[in-house]
Amino acid sequence: MIKVERLVKAFGTTKAVNDISFEVNEGENMVLLGTSGCGKTTTLKMLNRLIEPDSGTIYIDKKNIFEQPPELLRRGIGYVLQNNGLFPHYTVAENIAVVPNLLKWDKAKTQKRINELLEKLHLTKDHLTAYPNELSGGQQQRIGLARALVADPPVLLMDEPFGALDNVTRSKIHGEFKALDELKRKTIIMVTHDVQEAFELADRIALMDKGKIVQIGSPAELLFNPVNSFVSGFLQEQRLQLEFKTIKLIDIWEHLPDSGKKTSTSLLSAQLGVWEALENFKFYPKENLNIINQQNKEVKSATFDQLMAAFSQYKNQQPHE
Repeated sequence: MIKVERLVKAFGTTKAVNDISFEVNEGENMVLLGTSGCGKTTTLKMLNRLIEPDSGTIYIDKKNIFEQPPELLRRGIGYVLQNNGLFPHYTVAENIAVVPNLLKWDKAKTQKRINELLEKLHLTKDHLTAYPNELSGGQQQRIGLARALVADPPVLLMDEPFGALDNVTRSKIHGEFKALDELKRKTIIMVTHDVQEAFELADRIALMDKGKIVQIGSPAELLFNPVNSFVSGFLQEQRLQLEFKTIKLIDIWEHLPDSGKKTSTSLLSAQLGVWEALENFKFYPKENLNIINQQNKEVKSATFDQLMAAFSQYKNQQPHE
């Protein structure tokens, strides 16, 4: 869906983006991760021509973006900013309707689509007449997302979209983000400097440093097959928590016990991450979690200690630098 070839952008003598190339598949969420000044936001802004590159080409849906007017390009791309970018003097309804009005939708079509998104984003119609400063940070971020999604663009660009939120709100919105069916059929490029956020939301991560992409891969590839010491060092501080979030129950399946006392009828999917599974323990004595492997319908039951032991065995089998 997105193909970037040899992109370069310099500001004065500094190469903010230095000859980078990558591709993003349709329906994939690619996260550009790195510290401030590594070139990730500049890269993102070149994709919708808010910044023009010095050289290189960008194709979206096989079309060269430099062969079409920037304003036309932007109408087909959703864009979500860190501080939501809402117009302060517009109501919520007016903010969400910006692109439909540019596309000359009739009022009934616009209203129907707005109502649909409000429901999906857990907002009520009471919010429509409010102004952005009357909303909480989480509500503002949802409105920013609604505005980006309203015309159902195939591509969504997100620049530190959850950066201004407190940790509790951010965690809640992450959960909503992953569950939102609207986003499952979008191709998304998201910029963040938050390692946990990248690992939680990305299909693949492009880790950047000094205007270059150091490594592109799945969260597990970056963790267990880092290409160099920069990658391993970048993740080292939060490594254990990242492992818990990246390793799924299906990965450690062979290390889980074959049987166990079934203490409840509820079954957890083996596609869950180990971290999510651990959150299900109520810590009663001798408590078991029952886990189902959807591929072969096998059910295993494990205590907290057995789950941790299986996690450790799996980790010990992974390649180490």
